[in-house]
Amino acid sequence: VQLVESGGGLVQPGGSLRLSCTASGFAFSRFHILWFRQTPEKGREWVTTIQSPTNTTNYADSVKGRFTISRDNVQNSVYLQMNSLKFEDTAVYICGANFRSDWYWGQGTQVTVSS
Repeated sequence: VQLVESGGGLVQPGGSLRLSCTASGFAFSRFHILWFRQTPEKGREWVTTIQSPTNTTNYADSVKGRFTISRDNVQNSVYLQMNSLKFEDTAVYICGANFRSDWYWGQGTQVTVSS
């Protein structure tokens, strides 16, 4: 079982990044996929969820209207499009997969918003 995030990096305020989370070793299409972000100051914060099988999405108020989550069950991947990035979006972004009591986690990808 593996979840691998990619796409993080350094971006200026107002810029955009697209994160990817690619899964292997489990029935990806059955799982809800979530993005969290983590900083030393705030700990782990939920960002967004895309549910299975409905693809219903939910967002934290802090990212609503700026971030968009999507999934491709053929590619076993989830994407997080992040626009209008702010300093406070700086964090390690971690994807998680959940189905009933099963949880899988990636290692995270660093996003730094700085001028």
